Amino acid sequence: MDSLLDRQFSALADPTRRAILARLARGEATVGELQRPFGISQPAISRHLKVLESAGLIEGGKAAQARPRRLKADALDDARQWIDGLRTLWSDSFDQLDAFLKATEGKAE
Repeated sequence: MDSLLDRQFSALADPTRRAILARLARGEATVGELQRPFGISQPAISRHLKVLESAGLIEGGKAAQARPRRLKADALDDARQWIDGLRTLWSDSFDQLDAFLKATEGKAE
């Protein structure tokens, strides 16, 4: 799982790839449709798509030659679970700090 999580975060680190994901969130699109708004070459878009596919974030469709890409519905579940674990850790730490500060509040005087 760590390897996939590493690939996902690496893929998400690039603003163009995040923009591609945002576009695909509105529906599937071909390479040409994804290329137009970015003003970069087809090979460059294809490289971004390859990274996103390798990270398990998107998948190719089966529409003949066009091969439209689409988001994978549960692609970020592992990343979300990892982030939720950190959120819980931080929340628990702040709750403990709050309890400690309240317990020591009157003792400092």
